[in-house]
Amino acid sequence: MGPSSAPQIGTLNEGGLHRGLKDHLARPEDRFEVPLGEFVIDIVRGDLLIEIQTGAIAAMGRKLDCLLDEHRIRVVRPIPAVRWLEEAGKPRRKSPQKQRLWSIFDELVSVPTLLDHPNFELQVLLVEETEVRSHSDRVRRGRRGRVVERRLEAVLDERLFSRPEQLLEVLPAELPQQFLTADLAKVGRLRRDLAQRICYVLRHAGLLHEVGRGRAGISYRRCR
Repeated sequence: MGPSSAPQIGTLNEGGLHRGLKDHLARPEDRFEVPLGEFVIDIVRGDLLIEIQTGAIAAMGRKLDCLLDEHRIRVVRPIPAVRWLEEAGKPRRKSPQKQRLWSIFDELVSVPTLLDHPNFELQVLLVEETEVRSHSDRVRRGRRGRVVERRLEAVLDERLFSRPEQLLEVLPAELPQQFLTADLAKVGRLRRDLAQRICYVLRHAGLLHEVGRGRAGISYRRCR
């Protein structure tokens, strides 16, 4: 591999959120920004490769395809449970949009069988973050400025999923063994479309199966 094709060290383009998460995760024995073939790994901890992904997990497809069969990989995905907004000339304010652990299924719907791989782990961090936006007079009223930085303020909670069946632990305890997506949406107090994504992921992970269809929708039952 010549100099022009050498992997680029990730800190050159590292954002504040990514850097903050790396500091939060760091242990004394860790190595950072380690070249591995054509890729650079955020954190190497023994035989475990840790990748911090602040964007879509599906965007990691090629890296996972190339490395996952030979290496243990943990993808760390932050979810903004609390988000502060900063823009020049405006007071700092809290975004009304709040996400919960459920939001990880918006990511998993594009890679529903990923947790089936024995070398894959997913660590979800519920975080408080600040989103810094640029100000432009050309931005229409009511439109948001461009996001120029995201900063980590705090890690509020975290969950590690190393086996598909652990996803079932996210379901509300009061949900019946057999249920509709409407039941999940009501009990979990979430959007119907998100409830549908959750069931899609769990079904493709072999954790739910369809037991019937009717006017009210598809009935699901836990497999385990």
